[in-house]
Amino acid sequence: MAALPEGVGFDTSLQHEEKPTNTFIIDWSARQISGMDSGLEAMKQAVDIILQNERFEWQIYTANFGSELTELVGEEYDFIVSDLPRRIEDAFSVDKRITAVEDFVFSPSGTDHIICRFNVITVFGTFAKEVSL
Repeated sequence: MAALPEGVGFDTSLQHEEKPTNTFIIDWSARQISGMDSGLEAMKQAVDIILQNERFEWQIYTANFGSELTELVGEEYDFIVSDLPRRIEDAFSVDKRITAVEDFVFSPSGTDHIICRFNVITVFGTFAKEVSL
């Protein structure tokens, strides 16, 4: 006696289907939601949110979400220049839509600030971003 009905087998292959990553787009100046997007604008917002949230600080995010940039404040310039790219790449590594981060350029800003500019390469396109420490 067969345990499965006739015609049912285990040779069925599974198909992975990418789902859109629709997200609400926030208009920060008006402090309201301005629509939805799943493309480059959504990626720009995702990058902003990752960089603005310190890892392990908020319980609503997993331990993999966010960046670890505040520890660099007050460190020596050479240490920041050597470690900041690694920390940014690590913060973005959990988002599979971000394929690379490159072209890091550092500029001292005043006596106690550093501006770091870089390009974020995503599956939707490339855009420039900067952080200030």
